[in-house]
Amino acid sequence: MDRIQGGVCAAQGFTASGVHCGIRKNKVKKDLALILSDRPASAACVYTTNLVQGAPIAVTQAHIQNGVARAVLCNSGYANTCNADGVEVAEAMCGLLADAAGISAQDVIIASTGVIGQPLPLGPIAAGMGPLFAALGDNSEDAAVAILTTDTRKKEVAVAFTAGGKACHMGGIAKGSGMIHPNMATMLVFITTDAAITPALLHRALQENVKDTFNMVSIDGDTSTNDMVSVLANGAAGNAPIAEVGADYLAFCEALHAITEYLCREIARDGEGATKLIECRVEGARDAASAKLAAKSVICSNLVKAAMFGADANWGRVLCAIGYSGADVDVHKVDVRFVSKAGSVEVCRQGAGVEFSEELAKAVLSQGEIEVRIALHSGAASATAWGCDLTYDYVKINGDYRT
Repeated sequence: MDRIQGGVCAAQGFTASGVHCGIRKNKVKKDLALILSDRPASAACVYTTNLVQGAPIAVTQAHIQNGVARAVLCNSGYANTCNADGVEVAEAMCGLLADAAGISAQDVIIASTGVIGQPLPLGPIAAGMGPLFAALGDNSEDAAVAILTTDTRKKEVAVAFTAGGKACHMGGIAKGSGMIHPNMATMLVFITTDAAITPALLHRALQENVKDTFNMVSIDGDTSTNDMVSVLANGAAGNAPIAEVGADYLAFCEALHAITEYLCREIARDGEGATKLIECRVEGARDAASAKLAAKSVICSNLVKAAMFGADANWGRVLCAIGYSGADVDVHKVDVRFVSKAGSVEVCRQGAGVEFSEELAKAVLSQGEIEVRIALHSGAASATAWGCDLTYDYVKINGDYRT
């Protein structure tokens, strides 16, 4: 499997576009994105677990009950959540695209992101649909930019893999910077592939994948209302449809994991106000559940996050987070090490502190990407979680997000 260029347009049969239609007051920022398949595609989605959900989620759930879709339409600026006319607006957006593209409105996956409780105007979207459709092409980057809110960078990736002896491609774009927390981590992610796979197995692959990827990301502890990860598989690669678990299915899952893990890291790296990506690797856990609980607890700890911001090797905060995580852990066996491109420093062995160089620790924790490596010495299970540091800018960004 190789990393390639192209994002969601790397897969055959997919085009994309992104335009400014006027939802946002900022006339430079793109605010409407489209991904279109030239043929029906198997479709699968996972959604936020928040009981307050954006209207686009209900509409998308209804549209893909048959496991098929042709397009993804997404706006940024307003979330279309907690609006009395939310479902009507979401359905109308699908209808506008259906008219422009000559497809069924039922084949549209619809998504919105932005301010909650602010009515989403249809006028700009209707006016922008023509330019959006006319701009369709190899424009994954435009779509990736159009879905961003407080993000500071686009998030885009693609890989090539083989299934059924055919060259296949998979790409993804994502937005996510704030309101990021399991379950299912808060973001919008759109993935395309030209591999052929049945809707049932596509759904299974995605459900299994998010357990180890998007459910292991946290920025600020707030689970959003509009989370969605969607995958479209249109079969343009010409492989025999993957209809059972076997070598081709495993190759598909490996490619999917490469896409989602990359996007997880980029979402965590771009946390609101963040200066550092934190990756917590837990090994030697008694079981998978304990490994995940411990890893997520560490990257969710505000005290750990603040220490990482200050490059302070306050390892006791890591032990504290493990201790209240609910993981089945013998705290007297825990080892902790901080690692970055500046080096590696052991700070805890068998649940107790060890002598270490504060200068080296400061250098290690001053890098933009930091690993917290934890060995529990209680079994063979492992897990990885991703987060970021907690900075002054997080409060500044969210103090006036709406205004």
